[in-house]
Amino acid sequence: MTRANWITRRRGHTNVHFPIDEYGALTLRGKVRRRPHSIPTPARRRGDIPTVPPPKRHPYNQWAPDARALDLVGDKWTLLIVRDLVGGPRRFVELQRTLPGISTEQLRSRLNRMVADGLLTRQRYREVPPRVDYELTDRAKDLLPVIGALSRWGYQWAWSPPRPDELVDVGAILRSVPGLAVPAGFQGEAELTVLRRDGPQKRYVVSADAGRMRVEERSAPEADARIEGAESAWVAAMGPEGDASGLEVTGHRHIAEALLFGLAPVAGRDAAVA
Repeated sequence: MTRANWITRRRGHTNVHFPIDEYGALTLRGKVRRRPHSIPTPARRRGDIPTVPPPKRHPYNQWAPDARALDLVGDKWTLLIVRDLVGGPRRFVELQRTLPGISTEQLRSRLNRMVADGLLTRQRYREVPPRVDYELTDRAKDLLPVIGALSRWGYQWAWSPPRPDELVDVGAILRSVPGLAVPAGFQGEAELTVLRRDGPQKRYVVSADAGRMRVEERSAPEADARIEGAESAWVAAMGPEGDASGLEVTGHRHIAEALLFGLAPVAGRDAAVA
């Protein structure tokens, strides 16, 4: 296990130091260590996830291309990790935020497995606190049409307004867009702004490049069109009714309307896979 770095929290008049591992996660849950004169290297504990994952426990063991594919991507979370990395590299803690319900140990194990399978690359940086970036390989990027097809199937057979226990993240829907064909009439670049109730606003840039859709999480002052609205307005636009009346459009309206129609559930059900 890599030597831990430390984060310091102030409690009253005392500095309390928490060790964190290379992923930026606390290595001692619920325990506190006061910083000694020399920082020790924590001993490896039972349950630590090794860098090299063990062989799969339940391979399909069938000589068929779909079975071979499912051996690599059939585990829970794998395709959602691919989806959440379409916009570029992410840190471990960023993936934790975009994947509600996954534990630190599950995410470590899944990422290690995907790196070993050639789906991700891992880049470590010598920073404090530690930073590790994960990025899709070309092998994983070829899965985007699969994610697009799953989205179309979900629109047709499983779509509904958000359930009470579901995290609402408009970006999770947008990150599946690169797997779909470019909507008719959409060209150039559009900036989408989501005004969230419980956090900072989020901006996404959707563009069409060489017949493919692209999504990036950034701002674009030079965008051809801009679409902005509260999170509830985006939920209405992307929900079963596809009501985009609560969104504000500026710039080239025909570009924005073509994109909104392409993102609507009705269009999503019928959209060809890229």
